[in-house]
Amino acid sequence: MVTNVTNFSRSGLYDWMAQRVSAVVLAAYFLFLLGYLAATPELTYADWHGLFAQGWMRIFSLLAIVALSVHAWVGMWTISTDYLTPMALGKSATAVRFLFQAVCGIAMFAFFVWGVQILWGI
Repeated sequence: MVTNVTNFSRSGLYDWMAQRVSAVVLAAYFLFLLGYLAATPELTYADWHGLFAQGWMRIFSLLAIVALSVHAWVGMWTISTDYLTPMALGKSATAVRFLFQAVCGIAMFAFFVWGVQILWGI
C-alpha cells in the first residue's frame, strides 16, 4: 500500500521523494554554477565574491547544502540497511550498522555546519 508523501511517518516513498527532490535541487545548482562559469570567462575573485555576497545566491547555496545533506543521508541510510545485514556481518550487524550511521550522521552534520559557516561568514 502506498502512503501519502506529505505525511510525517517515514516510509520508502518519503525517502524516494526526498532523494529525487534533492537531486533536482543539486542539479539546478550545479547547472547554474556551470552556466555562470561559462558566461564569465574572465572570472576574478571579486566577481566570485560578489556573486556569493548576494542574498539570493546565499539562500540558493543554503538550499543546495540542505539538499546535499538530505541526499547523502538517504543514500547512506539505504546502503547501511541494504548491505550491513546479519547475513553479511553476522551477529554484530546491528552494532556495525548503528556505528556506520552514527559516523555518517555526525560527519554530515559537521559538513552542514561548516558549509553554513563558510556561506554566511559566521
